Amino acid sequence: MPGIQAEEFVHFALDQGVLRFGQYKVKSGRLSPYFFNAGLFDDGASVGRLARFYAQALVDAGIGFDMLFGPAYKGIPLATATAVALAAHPALAGRSVPFAFNRKEAKDHGEGGTLVGAPLAGRVVIIDDVITAGTSVRESVALIRGAGAQPAAVLIALDRMERAGADNALSAHSAVQEVEQTYGIPVISIASLADILAVLGGDAGLSAHGEALAAYRVRYGV
Repeated sequence: MPGIQAEEFVHFALDQGVLRFGQYKVKSGRLSPYFFNAGLFDDGASVGRLARFYAQALVDAGIGFDMLFGPAYKGIPLATATAVALAAHPALAGRSVPFAFNRKEAKDHGEGGTLVGAPLAGRVVIIDDVITAGTSVRESVALIRGAGAQPAAVLIALDRMERAGADNALSAHSAVQEVEQTYGIPVISIASLADILAVLGGDAGLSAHGEALAAYRVRYGV
């Protein structure tokens, strides 16, 4: 059974049209029976609630951290909004968490460079929506370590629990597991494919989608 927060998040994503069922060609080229597009959290109320889910997941994880980092582009509003949510979280007792993000292109005037926001320092949590190939994590870790700071964790909305590679040459681990093993840092997710399946199994109106998702997980999942 999913935790209360994970279950609420799955229903929230469904209500917002962020989580959809059907047949979708994803970045890997596979046909997926579901699609999760965090870019559809696109108004103040939904982003504010999303940020509270992120903040709670980070607090529940119990890891030490000093600041947030949002990789361009989706990570920028996520880091910003989550910093706001953390500032209001009772567990932080009024502590204000700094954040930073990067530009895709270096600025050639003013202060220059690719980093915006607070200086990267201490234990840094990278915030993104999902991990697919792990490219943004790799780039973020390099930026953080290059500044002399320490990557502390990656915080994502959904763990797809999915292996990469061609059907006849699937990787041994999921993208999330690869990140954890490569960089030695935890990946914290608000919810996972297992949580989606649990919600579908407990909802008569959605259970028809469960069979396709379960088959997809058997084929590609961990």
